[in-house]
Amino acid sequence: MTLVSFLAMLILSILMFSGTSRIAASEASGSQTAFFENIKKLCGQSFEGATEFPLDPDHPLAGKKLVITVDSCSEKEIRIPFQVGEDKSRTWILRLDQQGLLFKHDHRHADGTPDEVTMYGGRAASEGTEYRQRFPADSDTKKLIPEGATNIWMIELNKEKMELVYYLERHNEPRYRAVFKMIAVKK
Repeated sequence: MTLVSFLAMLILSILMFSGTSRIAASEASGSQTAFFENIKKLCGQSFEGATEFPLDPDHPLAGKKLVITVDSCSEKEIRIPFQVGEDKSRTWILRLDQQGLLFKHDHRHADGTPDEVTMYGGRAASEGTEYRQRFPADSDTKKLIPEGATNIWMIELNKEKMELVYYLERHNEPRYRAVFKMIAVKK
């Protein structure tokens, strides 16, 4: 094989590989955008939920009324306050940017100041769909919560049942799961 032939094959291989990457990235981005838009359609609606796992009655979320409201929706960000009993300190944030879909947990004190452990989460993995996305812990989360370095959060919307599932696993094991059913319809 001549040097010219080798270089031509190398360039062709690089072009084919980079085209495949762009296609895969755009497909992932498309499913992330579709998921974001499906959640955005719920803006103004509330869901009541319950902890399904763990069954431990001492878990801080077990046995408490859980309510989420798809509250603030813009072209690039959705804020979903998450109320646990009377505690209104949590908000989920979905942000869509050039890097894809980002999911964060914003924890605040009653006076609005940030909690010591806040803004953890991650970017959507590439295998998501328009109704289900998984978010592996990002580098900021790994620094903030070292024991949560293997965390993967999942949010799933079931249109037929009008349910939203929030799931967390750590070390490939279930850690938390709650199912929320729509309680208030947007007018």
